[in-house]
Amino acid sequence: MIWNPSEGINIGFFTIRYYSLMFVVAFALGWYIMKRIYDKENIPIDKLDTLFIWTVVATLLGARLGHVFFYDWEYFRNHLSEILLPFKFENGFEFTGFRGLASHGAAIAIIIAMYFYSKKVIHRPMLWVLDRVVIPVSCGAIFVRIGNFFNSEIVGKVTDSAFGIKFIRDYYTPNAAVNATKISDVNEAYKAIATNPQYAALLEKVPAKHPAQLYEAILYVFVFLTLFFLYWRTNAKQKHGLIFGYFLILLWSVRFVVEYVKESQGGIEDTFGLLTTGQWLSIPFILIGVYYLFVAERPVEDDI
Repeated sequence: MIWNPSEGINIGFFTIRYYSLMFVVAFALGWYIMKRIYDKENIPIDKLDTLFIWTVVATLLGARLGHVFFYDWEYFRNHLSEILLPFKFENGFEFTGFRGLASHGAAIAIIIAMYFYSKKVIHRPMLWVLDRVVIPVSCGAIFVRIGNFFNSEIVGKVTDSAFGIKFIRDYYTPNAAVNATKISDVNEAYKAIATNPQYAALLEKVPAKHPAQLYEAILYVFVFLTLFFLYWRTNAKQKHGLIFGYFLILLWSVRFVVEYVKESQGGIEDTFGLLTTGQWLSIPFILIGVYYLFVAERPVEDDI
């Protein structure tokens, strides 16, 4: 399969990028799922609005800082202004957007945000909040990985299996595509490589790789369905930390396993070796999840 999607949906004066659209879908579905949960437990809707805002900010800020410190600190230590600004000032001004978001950083930031939310807003135990918020979070993870697929990023290793996909935009940078085809329009250059027989030699150079993003997204569907079932069909929600524990084990185990077919993303693996950065960062989350499975207890009446 040859994968060369457009950047997004062109509506004339503006292009809605697929990656951004997937984030919007993730947050919208997350709000809807939490509304059902809050309605079931008679929580005022204004507390949901606060939760939504805090979660959005924590997700984006944590994911950005996670990428900076876990994966690309060597670059950003010398470009501090680019950490929170979507611009480059080196060799002139350039709008770059935020290239790089890390799910481990988002997870840490959300947990911190939920601590303050539990204390300042909803006045319930932090684990009560986490047991519920991880359900929409696991749903959102599905769409984030689909967004990565549209962006041709976080691709897998080269493969000769039937699942292999030629990610043209991963192999050729925009400048490389333009220079190779002599077509000034970047999107047209990519399209020519994908479909024009004249550039068959260029297409032949693109290796087939595992669609690791789709593997992860599909497995996250099962994580979401499991957590959804635990909340709505069992008594798991009555034990503080139990659903949260399952979330940590399931989601980060998926991440750990899929890392075996992903291309290296750099980061601390250069120092520690043996495992990838994503795997090293997933291990603490999995261990914490196991801990909560064993210590989760039904709360006393005063805690509810």
